Amino acid sequence: MPEPMVVEIPQWQGSGSPEAPRLTEGARLLAGLFPGSRRLRANVDDAPGDTRDGVRHLDVLAANLAAAREATAAGGHPAVTIGGDCGIDLAPIEAALHRHGDRLAVVWFDAHGDLNTPQTSPSGAFHGMVLRTLLGEGPADLTPARTLTPAQVTLAGVRSLDPGERDYVERHGLRHLTPEALADPSALVSSIDADAVHVHIDLDVLDPSTFTSIGYPEPGGLTPEALAAAVTALTARLPLAGLTITEYQPNDPQDQETLSRLIAALAPF
Repeated sequence: MPEPMVVEIPQWQGSGSPEAPRLTEGARLLAGLFPGSRRLRANVDDAPGDTRDGVRHLDVLAANLAAAREATAAGGHPAVTIGGDCGIDLAPIEAALHRHGDRLAVVWFDAHGDLNTPQTSPSGAFHGMVLRTLLGEGPADLTPARTLTPAQVTLAGVRSLDPGERDYVERHGLRHLTPEALADPSALVSSIDADAVHVHIDLDVLDPSTFTSIGYPEPGGLTPEALAAAVTALTARLPLAGLTITEYQPNDPQDQETLSRLIAALAPF
């Protein structure tokens, strides 16, 4: 495939981590690990914003979404989108939905479901609401015009769900593959019927024993090798609509080396 554009969206305001502003530096470092010269940085606001309708920094997040949409459109497809917090994946998935419609699959590699609403969120941090917003039940200022259906979504490596999230997964029969199930990547690939796949990676899907530069570590996660194998299996089977990597909060030089090896192992890059 042609060299993808690397679109850097260094937004931090969606995170609830006390050290969330470090995500800006994480986005820069992570984007620099991808080969090639085609890269673009979204012009997002670095300032905090106001809490409104149960969402922290909502005014800034809405302004940043406009900047992310502009960068996503300029980046073309498929693109590699680098955050920042998980909220930066609104624009890339919205664009992929416009291209592929109901035949798009979204595989959400994350320790958490990101399926809260402003009413169920314990923190008001938008990164815990992103997927629910993409499914049509989020803040009005951030919900895309075209939304995903539950049948299009697969949770991969999720192992920490709040009660409202668990209820949503059970009511809608959302596909949910645990880290143990992902030991066999064919189980993931065989469960998806689609024409293209968008891969979302929150780096807290990795086990904290192998990667520590994250705001919300959860034990029992994937190894970098298992994550690379699962993504490679997906991209070997389905055309890639986009790849997004988020939530790198750098605190250990060894983690930068781990990311370098992970990116080198990802197909088709």
